[in-house]
Amino acid sequence: MTIDKDDLLNSIMESLDRIQHIKSEDIPGIDLYMDQVTTFMENRLKNTSRNPESDKVLTKTMINNYAKNDLLPPPVKKKYSKEHVLMLIFIYYFKGILSINDIQTLLEPVSRKYFQTDGNIDISRIYDEVFSLEKSQVEVLKEDILHKFETAQGIFEDAPEEDREFLRMFSFVGLLGFDVYIKKLLIEKMVDELRKSGEQEKGK
Repeated sequence: MTIDKDDLLNSIMESLDRIQHIKSEDIPGIDLYMDQVTTFMENRLKNTSRNPESDKVLTKTMINNYAKNDLLPPPVKKKYSKEHVLMLIFIYYFKGILSINDIQTLLEPVSRKYFQTDGNIDISRIYDEVFSLEKSQVEVLKEDILHKFETAQGIFEDAPEEDREFLRMFSFVGLLGFDVYIKKLLIEKMVDELRKSGEQEKGK
């Protein structure tokens, strides 16, 4: 197995540089019908999917299921506001690592307290604050990936030459996978605490 390590690493770094979230000001300020929402999300997020040519970012069925499971407030006269779209973007990013129940627990306070509110903090403000951290985090992530890659390249020195590249690549994937696993456990722990807190509030 022959792997161009430099080409692989450069490809990873370039893909990280291309990551861009949807800016809140780019979301239409008028209410949209469901078809318009799915088209907007498809156009803006398609390139973040694994298989852009075939993967669907958002479908009518998904939106209906999100509303049914209380992840998304119901539309008004079949129209979705900018706040609805922001909630859908959060759902899109969370659904790759969390269950529907966990996402509902995480977003319920946001929907209840900050959805279409006149207060100083609303969903747009939360969205902008969260994603304002993106650029600095991408740089941190690139450094971490480079460190893991170099660490994996330093092992299996005694392996047969024909196996060495695969074993090092497998180790690199293992390091990345362990990192994701630990962070997923941490997120789930935090969601569980939010759920307990919410149940205690309801019990008062």
